[in-house]
Amino acid sequence: MESIGQAIFVYIVSLFILYIVIETAVRRGINSSVIGIRFEKKYGNDEEKKSFLDDDLDNDR
Repeated sequence: MESIGQAIFVYIVSLFILYIVIETAVRRGINSSVIGIRFEKKYGNDEEKKSFLDDDLDNDR
């Protein structure tokens, strides 16, 4: 039973890391594409939107 718990934990951590990698790749890909550059010029840069990773618990400042 202990190995099942470890396997589930490793699976969840792997999915979280995969989510971060995919989110970063998509965000950079869209920002550097022709359409992304055109949207940025037309509507401005929307850096105010934060990811849930920016709201870290140890960032109390």
